[in-house]
Parts: sequence; structure tokens; C-alpha cells
Amino acid sequence: MSKTLEEIQNFEGKYPKQIWSLFFSEMWERFCFYGMRGMLVFFMISQLDFHESEANLQYGATQAFVYAFTFVGGLFADKILGFRKSLFWGGLLMIVGSLILAADPHKFFFLGIAFTVVGTGFFKPNISSMVGQLYKPNDSRADAGFSLFYAGINLGALLGGYLCIAIGKGELFASIIPEELRWHLAFGFAAIVMVISLINFVFTQKSLGTIGLQPGHPNNEVKSAPIPKWKEYGTYVLSLIFVPIIMIMVAKTEYTDYFMWTIGPLTLIYLFYEMTKVTPSERKKLWAALVFILFSILFWGIYEQSGGSLSIFAAKNLNKDLLGLDPNGVNNSGGAFFIIFLAPLIGLLWIWLNKRKIEPNTIIKFGLGFIFLGLGYYILFATRLFADLQGITSLNFFTVALLVITLGELCLSPIGLSIMTKLSTKNLQGMMMGMWFLASAYGQYVAGIIGAGLATAKEGSTNYDALITYTDGYKQLGLYAVIAGVVLILISPFVKKLMQEVK
Repeated sequence: MSKTLEEIQNFEGKYPKQIWSLFFSEMWERFCFYGMRGMLVFFMISQLDFHESEANLQYGATQAFVYAFTFVGGLFADKILGFRKSLFWGGLLMIVGSLILAADPHKFFFLGIAFTVVGTGFFKPNISSMVGQLYKPNDSRADAGFSLFYAGINLGALLGGYLCIAIGKGELFASIIPEELRWHLAFGFAAIVMVISLINFVFTQKSLGTIGLQPGHPNNEVKSAPIPKWKEYGTYVLSLIFVPIIMIMVAKTEYTDYFMWTIGPLTLIYLFYEMTKVTPSERKKLWAALVFILFSILFWGIYEQSGGSLSIFAAKNLNKDLLGLDPNGVNNSGGAFFIIFLAPLIGLLWIWLNKRKIEPNTIIKFGLGFIFLGLGYYILFATRLFADLQGITSLNFFTVALLVITLGELCLSPIGLSIMTKLSTKNLQGMMMGMWFLASAYGQYVAGIIGAGLATAKEGSTNYDALITYTDGYKQLGLYAVIAGVVLILISPFVKKLMQEVK
């Protein structure tokens, strides 16, 4: 190995050099993920003839399984594959899923989505865990590092979020792409960028030292017996068996209901079992992590309207007064655009405040995230003030709401990734990162239910009526978010005690 873990963690400056290679791999994976995410609801309504409420539920189910499977991927990485092999296997599955969708998105929609769900589960939690291991415990630079990582990966979200839906709708390259091929090419982009992501990771491994090695590897920091090959190959076979199961459960949203009502309690029981094996100090930190996880469900339930009800709102109720851009493309990529510019600045702000010993603790940052989220939804409510009688309102004003919502995300999401690594014991890092994404799964599930509830405009109602219905719903969501933020700030002293020396 070129460097030991200690040598990697003793880096000079604000950021370790390995973080740049890791976020480049994650950037292309996010192109794939956000490209598909942005297309789902619009494609189901315009191409598969789904009702708006049905499309929202399908969207919530698909996204819920994406994030729920990150828990499974994290668990298998901890116990059998290690972060590196898990990431590579997940990337291969995502490429297969993207190629299936590119071949015929109308006929093989749910099969392609199922491969992508399982692949993302193996890819996503483990690259974040590797970023966490670039830092020593309690390194004050970790929050800034995760914020930078978050900015880098959002370049992929920006490109994929805008390009895929714009190509599919015919807003981009319509003169050179035949109409019958637009959706094929839109989904096909994902396969190309995932190949780039995996090639980059192969070269990245050389600079990672012992980070992400399989349990039992001779050079692993934690010494243990080698993993039998049958367990590794069995994991690959089992993940393929999951594909048809996920396909059926996503297609039938009632099965998703059964799954979500089961997996959460079982996961908590397993966590409580693991908590019996740790020291009292470690147990308190895991309780603190659980507080962050539970509140994040509400955050993502509100935030993730962007892929559901806001996708419909963008298609039906927004004009093109922002540089002539496609409203759906802006809805899908606007948040990523703001993150690219704001995340490094906010990361440096945390460092600046830390040096002056006035940096807010993580729980207060979470509370601020909810308050910004709530304010953003109040701005979405206010878009009705700019609407004409046809129910069409300003994309410019809508984009201001995305900016404020993004400030909320930057107070919570990158800090959440960081705090999971800080509060986890070494042998539970993959699992706790998986639980963080499982909370996102519940948030996505809740988002689908909320979105379906917002799609209540009666048959024959006008586009203006739909605008009023959606914006009324956004005002309620804004209120819930602000209340949650205030509660978090009020309980911050209690949670801070559980976190002990972790900031």
C-alpha cells in the first residue's frame, strides 16, 4: 500500500487530496441518479398514462427502495464485501439497469428501475463512508470536507437533472434526435456516465491506502479472518435475486406499504441489539445519531417534493421567464446549481466560525436546515401571487424558493453524512450510514404520499385551481418544517450531552 491510514489522515491544508477523486466518481453516479429521478414522474404521466396521484406514489415507492437498499448495501459492505467491492458491484448493476431502460423504457421500465435501485444501494452509502475515513475522529475539517464533496457530486446532479429530462421532452437537441429515440437516449446517458465513474474509481483505489478494503484482507486496519469466497459470491447472487422482487414491489405500491411498515421496526430492533455490544459512551452517541435520523425523515418527506409534486407543478404551472429554460429542468437541477456555489462557502464558514469558537453545534445546524426549508416552501406558496388566470406563474420566483430550500439542505445533508461517521463505532459505520439513507427512504416514501395528497384537484378543474391546491399544500409543509426546526433548537442541549465530545 502506498500510504497508511494515519499518513492519509495527517494531511495538510483544508482537504485531503483523495476527496477530489472520490467526488468525481460520485459525481457521475449522481448524474445517473438525478437524471432518472427527474424523469420518473413526467415519464409516467406523459408516456405510461399514469394519473398524477398514482405517479407520485410510484415515485415515492421507487425512491424509497433506492434509499432503503442503501441500508442493505451498507450492511453487506461492513460484513462481507468491504466498501470498494460493494461500490464496484453497485456500479455494474446501475449500468445494466440504465442499458435496459435505454433499450425500451416503455416496455422494461420497472425492470430497469429495479436494477438501478439495487445497484445504488451498493454504491451510495459506501463512497460516503470512505470519505469519512479520510479524517481522524473529531477532525474539525470533516464538515468542510463533506460540504465540498457534496458540492462536487452536485455537478453531476446539475448536468443529469437538466439534460436528461430536457432531451426526453424534446427541449434540447430536438432537431438532431428523432422523437421516437428521445427517451431511449435520455436514459442511455446514465449508462455512459456510470462507466466513467467506475473507471475513475479503479484509478482512485491506488491512493486510498487501507480505506475500504474487504474485511479479512491482510492489509485491513481491523484484523479478522478472511471472508470465505462463497459468502462474497453468495452476496452477488442474492442481490440479483432481489431485482425481480424489487420490480414487483415498486410496480405494486401496496407492497411498498407492507415493506416500509416492516423494515423500519426490524432495523431498529437490530440496531438496539448491536447497541448492547458497545460501551455506555458509544451507546449514548448512537442514541444521538438516532435523533438525527428520525428528524431527517420529516425533512426529506418535505424536501423531496422536487421529484414528485413539484415536477407536475413545473410542467403545468410555470412559464419560461428564466432565460427561456425548461421549468422541469430547472426544478431538477436548480438545487444542485446553488449547491455547487454555496457548499464550499458554507463549508469555509463553518471553519471560520470554529476558529472563533462560535460555530453552532450540529443539532442547531439541523434546526436551521428545517427553518430554511420552511421559508422556501412559503415562497413556493407565494408564487400564486404572480399567476395569471391560466394558472401560469413565474419560474424566476420559483427559483428563489429553490435557493432558500437549498440553504436548508446544506445545513442538514452534508452535515448529516459527517455526523453519522462521527457518532458511529468503527464496526458499525456502514450500517449507520445505511440507516441514514434508510431514513431518506422513509422520507421519500412520505414524500410520495404527500405528493399524492396534493394532487387532489377535481376532474375538470382548471389549471388555476390546480395551482391553488398545490400552493395551499406547500404553505402547510412550510409550517411543519419551521415547527420542526424550532423543536430541534430547543432540544439541542439534551442531544449535545448525548454526543459528548463530538461537535
